[in-house]
Amino acid sequence: MKRLTLLVAAAIPAVVLAQSPAAPDKVARGKYLVTTSGCNDCHTPWIMGPKGPEPDMSRMLSGHPGDFDLPPAPKIAGPWVMIASATNTAFNGPWGTSFTANLTPDAETGLGKWTYANFRDTIRTGRHMGRGRPVLPPMPIPMYKNFNDPDLEAIFAYLQSIPAVPNRVPEPLPPVESVALGGAK
Repeated sequence: MKRLTLLVAAAIPAVVLAQSPAAPDKVARGKYLVTTSGCNDCHTPWIMGPKGPEPDMSRMLSGHPGDFDLPPAPKIAGPWVMIASATNTAFNGPWGTSFTANLTPDAETGLGKWTYANFRDTIRTGRHMGRGRPVLPPMPIPMYKNFNDPDLEAIFAYLQSIPAVPNRVPEPLPPVESVALGGAK
């Protein structure tokens, strides 16, 4: 019976296994980690609420709104090293302009086709899908790469359990000009 189980499991594509329902405790742990690690701070677009800026939870973790066009970023001067958009989903600095990714399980614009290995490798290497372009600031890869495997599995399980939000995020833009870091002397 054990051999048959292994043969059946080997025949199931990895994408199907990655999208299998996760244990409720793993999803709950993932929700806790995503919430306390500040993922919504940047990956959920912000709107102006009655008390000031707040995350738009109807677009939870959907990344930079693909239909929100931005003018060129203003020049960064003095000790300032980064500028953020009003949605808190686009950031400009010496690396260029980065847009936060859609972390929802939308198959076309989010993490819906990703496997756990793609997710883990992205966080561990700081490269898109573990082998592509660098993941840009302000994503705290130097800190997040320290998550242990069970925590990354839980985060991925939670992200696969939330509502899919179709939202194609723009590709990063290169820097327009060299920016000197530090204060004026």
